[in-house]
This record gives sequence, C-alpha cells and structure tokens, in this order.
Amino acid sequence: MTIFNRQRLDNTVFKLDIERMRRGWYSDKYFENVYCMLTALATSGYRYDGQYPRDIEVDTDDMDVGNMVVETQVFTRRKGSTVVVGVDKALTMLRHCAGYFDEDSNFVETYDQLEVWAIHDGAVVNYPPKGNAGDGDPRFVQPAMIIRGRYRDFALLETPILGALSRGSRIATNVYQTMVAARGKPVLFFPARFDAHEVQAADGYAYDVAVQRFNHDYSQHTPALVSTDAQGDYWGSQGIGTVPHAVIACFLGDTAAAMVVFASTLPPEVSRIALVDFNNDNVTGSLRTLKAMFDRYRELMDAENGEEARKYILHGVRLDTSRSVRDANVPPLGDPELDLGVNPRLVFIVREALDHAWEGWNLPPEWEERAKGYCRAVNIVVSGGFNPKRIRRFEQLGVPADSYGVGSSLMSNDAIVGTNTDFTADVVRIQVKGQWVDMAKVGRAPCDNPEMERAMWGG
Repeated sequence: MTIFNRQRLDNTVFKLDIERMRRGWYSDKYFENVYCMLTALATSGYRYDGQYPRDIEVDTDDMDVGNMVVETQVFTRRKGSTVVVGVDKALTMLRHCAGYFDEDSNFVETYDQLEVWAIHDGAVVNYPPKGNAGDGDPRFVQPAMIIRGRYRDFALLETPILGALSRGSRIATNVYQTMVAARGKPVLFFPARFDAHEVQAADGYAYDVAVQRFNHDYSQHTPALVSTDAQGDYWGSQGIGTVPHAVIACFLGDTAAAMVVFASTLPPEVSRIALVDFNNDNVTGSLRTLKAMFDRYRELMDAENGEEARKYILHGVRLDTSRSVRDANVPPLGDPELDLGVNPRLVFIVREALDHAWEGWNLPPEWEERAKGYCRAVNIVVSGGFNPKRIRRFEQLGVPADSYGVGSSLMSNDAIVGTNTDFTADVVRIQVKGQWVDMAKVGRAPCDNPEMERAMWGG
C-alpha cells in the first residue's frame, strides 16, 4: 500500500476494466498500432534487415524484432520533489493485462515473464537540476518503475500506467505541499465537486498517502479528512461534513435553526461544524448558532442527560465567504486581499467574537467557566479558494484558523509554476543475444533508484 507498511494494493481495490484494457481501449492509438505491428512481425518470423543500426558492440544478425525484450524506465519530469502515488495500480495493470491474444482470441498472461522493479506509493523522487536552469536533466532521473520483458506484452499499458502515476502523484504532491504550508493543521480534502466522480477513490487514496508522508517527515499526527465515502474507499475511511448552504436556504437563512435541527437529527459522532457565511455576516451567524447550540447543551446537562447533550457541542464554524464580497464585519481598506472573501482580518474578528460570546449570556456563576470553555473550544475552518500560497500567508500572520478546506488547487497541474507531475517512459536498453545494450534516445539514459523493490506477483 505505501512505504509505511510495505504492502501492495491489488485488483480487489482497483477493480480494473481488465478486458478492455487488454485490448487497448485506454491506450494511445500508436501503442495499439505498434502492438499489431510487432505481433505481425513475430508471426511472420521477420528479422531486422535495416541498413543504419546504431553502432553497438554486439552481433545484430538474426535479430527478432517482433519479440524484442526491452528495459523501460518510468519517471517524472517534475522539477524538484514528487510524492509518488499510482505504483500499486500500475503493477496491477501489469499483473492482469500484460500478455497477448493467441490465434483463438484467448488472452495469454505473461506477467510472470516480466522483471519489474518499483518503489512504493508514498516514496519521494527528485528530478535533479540541469546546470543553473533548474529544469532537470533526464539523463539523471530517479525511476519510479523499471519493466524488463518482451515489449509487445506490455506496450499497450504505457498510457494507463503513466496516467495512474501522473494523476495520483499530482494529487499527493499538491496535498503534501499544502500540508507543509498549513504547518500540520488539518487540510480537508474538498475537490470532489471539481472532477468526474469516477476518480474520487483514487484521488482520496493519493490524499491519504500524502498526509501519511507529511506526518512521517514532520513527526505529526494530522488526520486525513475527506468529504465523500468514495474518497475513503481504498483505505477504509468515510466522508465528513455537516450542512451545505442549500439547507440553510431551506431554513429561510436561519443558520442557527438549521444547526440545532441538524444536531438533533444526526448521531453525536458527526462533527457539528456550522457554515456561517450565508448572510455575509460571519460574526452574527457564528454567535447566533453558538448561543442556540449552547442553550440546548446546557438544558440537557442540567437535566443530567449528558449523552443527548453531546449532540449540541459545536465543534466549529466554517467561513466560506465568496472572494467577490466583503463580510459585513470587515471595515473596508481598499485592498481586495484584506477586504474580500475569507481574509485574515475576518478570521481574527470571528475568533474574538467566539471567545467572548459567553460574557453576554447572563449565566449563573456555576456555568461561567463551562461556557467559556465551550466557546473557546469552537474551531474555525476556512475555505474558498485556498492554495499553498494563500495558506502560507495566513500562517505567517498567525491567523487563528484551525483547519483549511481545499479543493481545486489540489488538482493543479501547471508546468509554469512547477506543480506538474507528468510521468513519461523510455526504452533505455534492449536485449541482444542475451546481453543488455544501451538503446535510449539521445538525451536519456538508464538510471536506477535504490528505493525500488522487485515486484512479487500475487493473485
């Protein structure tokens, strides 16, 4: 599964579309073309008869091109470091889809004839700088995987293998960078609404691996928090969340009423986090909800019904103000970064209001300290357009945000700003009469990665 438990996921998790993958349904067309060509050459007994072979110190007579055995290395072209995810899925593709169709159209698996070396999900690979340009040198890469075997047996799988690694590593690397920016505060995984539902399970797994990697590197225990059950599918977690803006509209914009009914309906294990920006007044929304929840909590505690009272503990408020508007509590300064959306000033204002709300509740003396603790235990979740740059600014300013809800930026794939994690693959050696011969295109070279392990094929 990851470098942290040294186990591999298999197809009971991935549920690959094996039949169509074997036939090239998910492959770039030129891989299907070359598979057909090499198969035809192998069937006809063709031997290399060209005139301009690269000069190599091995006799090239009688070379069986159709059954050529090659060494392919798979690596990322991303600048700097990449948290790799997608290795187990790539290995599963090789396990079930490497092979060929015989003359009776039966698929013959040849995975056991491949020699595959691979790192584990969660490992980090680095792309070394080239001179002072910092754009990387593809002659000195750290492969995530090396495949040795007859090329036509796995040629069709290059496209889906690279796709699995690129997508998973993109999510994981973006999450990792966001976690670093947040200094270990929870980063809630909110990108489900920005992509097709079919990718949720794989994306959620990549997110969890990144959180594990961050915790490992920084000796933290930050939880992995996803918004859908599908995102937790690979690793046995469930989505979290409370209410959307839509349900507040159903309660006529009354956030407090919506949260009290929510609390009365859902089990206490579901965190009570109020979305308080519906009326563009986060302070009023927070304070009204806080008071309504506390009053019910106090009533039940006085009635010695502690179990029911747990339902009315307000765990947090979420600020999600649109970046096109200024909250009613933020005095204008004429700077969009300081005025609009969920900005640092707004979070400080809400925190101050929450901490001192109990002072105006006219409580009996025996409830004052408990009310104070209740108010100050309410966390602030911020969301709405957050990315590592914006989070770093919040952290540098000491903004009292307890966690960050992050969505579309976790899927960013921008080569200009260095967030892309695109993988590629090269044939770097071929086997000629039992000897491995370098045959990389100019500018590439065979490389190694000491973190790779020999793949041991399961069922």
